[in-house]
Amino acid sequence: MVVGARSGPGEPEGQGPSVGAAEKEATAVNLGKSPDADGTQRFEQDGAGPGGSGSRWSWGKRGRAGAGEPKKPRSFWKELPILIGIALVLALIIKTFLVQAFSIPSQSMQNTLQVGDRVLVDKLTPWFGSKPSRGEVVVFHDPGGWLEENPPTTTNPVASAFQKVLSFIGLMPSAEEKDLIKRVIAVGGDTVECKGTGPVIVNGKPLDEPYIFPGNTPCGDKPFGPIKIPPNRIWVMGDHRQDSLDSRYHQMLPGGGTVSVNQVVGRAIVVAWPVTRWSTLPIPSTFDQPGINAAAGAVPAVGGLAGAVPLVLLRRRRMVKKQREDC
Repeated sequence: MVVGARSGPGEPEGQGPSVGAAEKEATAVNLGKSPDADGTQRFEQDGAGPGGSGSRWSWGKRGRAGAGEPKKPRSFWKELPILIGIALVLALIIKTFLVQAFSIPSQSMQNTLQVGDRVLVDKLTPWFGSKPSRGEVVVFHDPGGWLEENPPTTTNPVASAFQKVLSFIGLMPSAEEKDLIKRVIAVGGDTVECKGTGPVIVNGKPLDEPYIFPGNTPCGDKPFGPIKIPPNRIWVMGDHRQDSLDSRYHQMLPGGGTVSVNQVVGRAIVVAWPVTRWSTLPIPSTFDQPGINAAAGAVPAVGGLAGAVPLVLLRRRRMVKKQREDC
């Protein structure tokens, strides 16, 4: 006796219940196959479609491998050179157009500035046409003959190279640039003088100078003036009057001791280092006293009047000519 599947009513002998061909194939695949890495099912059609004699189910990947995977972030060591490059470019832009550090090499500005102080100099405002004002502490290039030689530099080649790199990007003062720092006492159009023990007089107004080094006189042993300051030039003096080779001592040079505004690097605005010396460098109130601008302000006024007279006369002449033609 042969044991077999029991036939149902109306079914051929030896067959079980009817099952769709597609379901049989899917069941067989699911039992005997394992999906690919991404678990995506794909239907490959060779014949008439699902359930047809030439169709089958299989497993595969959707598209290329790794197409949907997120990119891995760069490692820190790969990004570090980029960050350093960006920082150097920004520092160079700041040094060139905004702020630069300078070191105080001498005692000429005591007690306002001490030897070794680091000051930050505003280089932005001159780009907008701003000129030095009375009372400002400014850094300027040597006009010629004020400094006989460069400041001494370090003999350590490693330290020298390190300083050059930092000075190039503005993080350290340069050891090679021939720059000076003084206070602006008079500007173009002003008349300045100092006799005997002082005080310094600008446009007929005596200056009250509490910033002068204790024990010094306003013009020391070098009285001067009256001197008329040419346009676009400034007269500068150190706060340590007995220890400052400033405008008073260079009157025999071209410019008569004055400095061209084109030589000015910028205004010193703050003492940044050492931290115990941190302070701002405001304009002393004596330079705001009434009347000190009167003489200098009269120059543009007179010039404007001189230019307006010919225009008025020309206009009047045209009006008279027109009236005659109308008659």
